[in-house]
Amino acid sequence: MKQDSAIAPYDTAVTAVVLPGTGSDARFAHDAFAVPLQGRGIATVAVEPDPRGVVASYSEAMDRAALDGPILVGGVSIGAAVALHWAALHPELTVGVLAALPAWTGRPDDSPAAASARWTASQLRARGLESVAAAMVESSPSWLGATLSRSWRSQWPDLPEALEEAAGYRALDITELRSVTVPVGVTAAVDDAVHPLDVASEWVTALPFASLTTVALDDVGTDPSVLGEGCIRALDPATRAKRAIATR
Repeated sequence: MKQDSAIAPYDTAVTAVVLPGTGSDARFAHDAFAVPLQGRGIATVAVEPDPRGVVASYSEAMDRAALDGPILVGGVSIGAAVALHWAALHPELTVGVLAALPAWTGRPDDSPAAASARWTASQLRARGLESVAAAMVESSPSWLGATLSRSWRSQWPDLPEALEEAAGYRALDITELRSVTVPVGVTAAVDDAVHPLDVASEWVTALPFASLTTVALDDVGTDPSVLGEGCIRALDPATRAKRAIATR
């Protein structure tokens, strides 16, 4: 069977472990990545976050999957940051990284995504889930409201702690990004104020083997798999660049 060219260099027996963003769930991560990966013969494991220890649950899932050999890792927002950090620690176990909507570089400080997560956590503690979820649905695009209504309820009552953990997560900084040896495909939304395009561009500029594609948020709402497809398309030239260096 003919493979799609985007990931044709990879062993199609490889597994991709994909991680949700802050407050999101495995279903959205699956919707974002599974179809484009399946089209290339790659199985997807979408990780359900443990709101009592989000990063630990992500790391443990990647550790387990890598027991059978090298894997693709990826995620959305904080999921992308955790996946990239794991890949930096385990380059021999990482085929590549699929990074959708990166939110910040290094310390979160006052990045929009971290500020939003902290504010939401405080509101949840003060007003409760139903009131805050209703306000979120009213102020969000319909697809995002539906997604977060589902995932927030699944993580309640530990959701505020999960949001605060994400808001305090230290991603790789510029110096650390420059030392990453695995290929990385990055996709950003051109109109997403919470996950700025500038952050994705910063990652791609610093990473030795990386490429960037872009989408619009409306496209994500219509079909979340545009995120995964974009990451896979970006991963192809990043992989070729790494292999060109290796064969010199």
